[in-house]
Amino acid sequence: MDKVLTMGEMMLRLKPPEYQRILQADSFAANYGGSEANVAVSLALLGDNAAYLTKLPDNALGDTALATVRKYGVDTRLIRRGGPRLGIYFFEKGTSVRGTNVVYDRAGSSFALARADEFDWPTLLAGVTYFYFSGITAALSAELRTALLAACQYCQAHDITVVCDVNYRGKMWSPAEAQAAMAQLMPFVNICIANDEDFAGALGIDAFDGDMTRGIEQKDSFVAAMQSIQKQYPSIHTVASVVRDMPTADDNTCTALLVQGDGVWQGRTYHVHVMEGVASGDAFGAALVHGLINGFAPQELIDYASTASVLKLTIHGDLNIITDADIRKALASSSNVSR
Repeated sequence: MDKVLTMGEMMLRLKPPEYQRILQADSFAANYGGSEANVAVSLALLGDNAAYLTKLPDNALGDTALATVRKYGVDTRLIRRGGPRLGIYFFEKGTSVRGTNVVYDRAGSSFALARADEFDWPTLLAGVTYFYFSGITAALSAELRTALLAACQYCQAHDITVVCDVNYRGKMWSPAEAQAAMAQLMPFVNICIANDEDFAGALGIDAFDGDMTRGIEQKDSFVAAMQSIQKQYPSIHTVASVVRDMPTADDNTCTALLVQGDGVWQGRTYHVHVMEGVASGDAFGAALVHGLINGFAPQELIDYASTASVLKLTIHGDLNIITDADIRKALASSSNVSR
C-alpha cells in the first residue's frame, strides 16, 4: 500500500461559543489541528496508510495533540518530542457579512523552533511514496525551509511524489518572502494545490481579481493560472484548485478545477450552508491524494475531492471526520448540486 507522509505544525485551537467574538468570550472550546495533521487524519479515515511528522512539547498538551491524530489511525511514530510549547490559534466564527477571523499565538512553538538537522530524511522517508507539505510549514522558519528543501531533494532523487498545498497565509509572511521561498521548493513539486489568494501571494501569479463573491465566473482565469504553474515548473504534472463564490460567511457555492497535462476538468458545484469555514482545503488535498493513490480517472478525482471539501464545511473542528462511504453518498445525491 502506498504510504503518505505529511509534515507540519499541529496546534491547539480555541474557539468562542457559537458566533461570539474573542472580545466577548469568557470560555473557549478546545480542539487540535493543523493543515498537514488534518490531511493525515483524512487520509487515514479514507483507508490510506498515512504518517504524520511534527514536533510536539513533552507535556500534556503535546500528549493530547498526538493522541488526537493517533485515534483516527494516523501513524505517529515519527513525531518528535521536546521544545517549549504547543502553538495556539483562536478561531472566531463569522456569520452573514462578518467573515471568520483567526488570531495566531504560535511564535516560539516546538515545531517552529525545530532545527533542520533534527530531520533525518533517509530514515523518515523510508517506504514513503507521497510526501505532503504546505506553504504554512515553509512560512514558520528558515530552518524548516531548509528541512523542506532537503526533503524535496531526497524525494526527487528517490522517486517519491511531492505534494504541495501552497496555502498562503498573509498573517505569517509577506508575498515577497513567500515567493522567494516557494521558488526554491516548487521545482521539486509534482502535485500542486493552490486556492484563491495562494496564486498571487505565494507564486506571483494572478488567478482572479480577488473578489471572493464571484470566483466561479472567473474559472477560465484560474485555469490559465494553473497552466502557468505547469509551464513554470515542468515537474508538476497535476494542479488542483478549489474555486468559490462566498457572498456571506454562511452560504457558499463551491466547485473545483483540475489540470493534468493538456486536460482540464471541473468538479461538481455545490451550494452549501457553512457550519464552519475552516480546513476545507485540507480535506480537498487529502481526497485528491487518495484519488491519485487509488487510480481515479480525472473527472471522478475532481468530483471526489470537491465533495470532500464541501463536506468539511458541515463539520465542527479542524478534522474532516468523514469516510469514503460519506463521500460516495454525497456524490450519489443531487441535492444542492449543479454542473
